[in-house]
Amino acid sequence: MGNNGNGPVLVFSGRSNTDLADSICQYMQVPLGRSTIRDFSDQEIFVKIEENVRGGDVFVIQSTCNPGNTNLMEMLVMIDALKRSSAKRITAVLPYYGYARQDRKVEPRVPITAKLVANLLETAGTDRVLTIDLHAGQIQGFFNVPVDDLFAMYVLVKYIKELNLENLIVISPDAGGVERARAFAKRLDVSLAIIDKRREVANEAKAMHIIGDVKGKVAFIVDDMIDTAGTLLEATNALLREGAKEVHACCSHPVFSGPAAKRIGESSIKSIVTTDTIPLPEALKNSPKVKILSVAPLLGEAILRINRETSVSSLFD
Repeated sequence: MGNNGNGPVLVFSGRSNTDLADSICQYMQVPLGRSTIRDFSDQEIFVKIEENVRGGDVFVIQSTCNPGNTNLMEMLVMIDALKRSSAKRITAVLPYYGYARQDRKVEPRVPITAKLVANLLETAGTDRVLTIDLHAGQIQGFFNVPVDDLFAMYVLVKYIKELNLENLIVISPDAGGVERARAFAKRLDVSLAIIDKRREVANEAKAMHIIGDVKGKVAFIVDDMIDTAGTLLEATNALLREGAKEVHACCSHPVFSGPAAKRIGESSIKSIVTTDTIPLPEALKNSPKVKILSVAPLLGEAILRINRETSVSSLFD
């Protein structure tokens, strides 16, 4: 990779999503940077960068998915090691930004942890952030460094178009996701319906009313992430009750925690299309219902453009 004002592009990876890091490097045609990461017996994390990064434009790939606290700490330690090794610029590449759902105070005496994570990344030495589909766009404002929030939508929409589904309708699983679902519906040139969802406690949702006509249609639920799949299950059942012909879903981030694998396996949902921002849990790796699309070309191209100081937004023109 040629030199420019930012120095040579160097890519390193934590342990959370090594397959994605390898795929990004294959797309970019650069080797993955050598580093040693290990845990001491008390679970403290040790990192050593095994090559010269002085003056380099360094990108550190790490999804802060489960175990989120460990993966976040590993990212911070790597950034500190690179900063102390005289890297010219350090970009934190977070395909999945953990703690993003804690982006505001919804009741008294609770933290805004998404902001705390931003502070930690900057304090460690992050000069720039590259991520995909933040749970809330305003998290970009928690940083005092540039943030590129890429859209997995373009990868997902291309695949959905190729399915050639008739009588398709896009479904927003809640009021908060309407903007995202509307963008999908516009690009697929189909109509939109919304599920009025009431959440009593975290990770539990009750789907109530469907705003829009889904009778006889193929419903595609669009969300940024699927966690325990409780909302997905309720939404699927509600849509089928209202006469939907079949139900599919897509999401950017396959969190799939707790009972998600069991719920997906037992549900009436036909398929879930998602990306490799987070590694799939073992229980779903061979599931016929789950289709994985890679965001490696998207992230690889963005990294090359950031290094060359060319437009990242034109990726989506």
